[in-house]
Amino acid sequence: MILFPNAKINLGLRILHKRIDGYHELQTIFYPVKGLTDALELIISNDDNQQQDVVFSSTGLTIKGNENDNLCIKAYHLLKDAFPHLPKIKMHLHKVIPMGAGLGGGSSDGAFTLMLLNEKFNLGLSLDQLIDYALKLGSDCPFFIINNTCYAEGRGETLSPIDCPLDAYKMIVVHSGIHVSTSEAFKVLQRNESYVSNDEDLRVIIRKPISVWKDELINDFQAPVISTHPEIGIIIDKLYHNGALYASLSGSGSAVYGIFEKDANPIFDFSPDYFVHRLK
Repeated sequence: MILFPNAKINLGLRILHKRIDGYHELQTIFYPVKGLTDALELIISNDDNQQQDVVFSSTGLTIKGNENDNLCIKAYHLLKDAFPHLPKIKMHLHKVIPMGAGLGGGSSDGAFTLMLLNEKFNLGLSLDQLIDYALKLGSDCPFFIINNTCYAEGRGETLSPIDCPLDAYKMIVVHSGIHVSTSEAFKVLQRNESYVSNDEDLRVIIRKPISVWKDELINDFQAPVISTHPEIGIIIDKLYHNGALYASLSGSGSAVYGIFEKDANPIFDFSPDYFVHRLK
């Protein structure tokens, strides 16, 4: 059985304050990018000699770090604790969505693993139950259970569906290969408090013409991240120079996206090492 975990972008991102539980209170709009996906396959293991509950393999982009920290594996063990009858499995992930890019690829993979296990083994979990499990994996994971445009509050888990149709536009996602960890982005943001945007409601801003988003729909991470990685700012400038109606850092970075008119055909001189994905 195969599912295709998709990316997301953030339309605006406001960091309000640090909470007593250590998380940050934020507001953002999550927008699913369903034309940019990984591929996740799961099969029941027929190997009597398999020792682990999960044998995990991957192709595509190299997944760094400890395998036990992989959200796909964590998702399996989370449900295995609740449903001990889950059989041993083999799981393969073909990784396309860049990591450390603010596109939510790892969170999407974890959330889609929950949905894949639920469907494959008829666990009968409701949408709300899947969201609860997803939150145990990470703050962004619940969004991918819903996987429609949402206004997000709290640490990103309080979600309200919202209309923001962008189907009439073309989108280009660019990732230079720079890795910006969320913790790094918060440290830079806290050193540059003057970068924090005003408090106009994001839901009001996105109802305005895209032509005004450049000045009003702000990602609070963007300026501080550019201050330490100027090449990200250069990418944004190139997107605007080539006709983008709006361009922004996604999440805490480092991927950037540009929104263009549908008939636009921008030509860029980005490095061949860059990940450039055009979505129609």
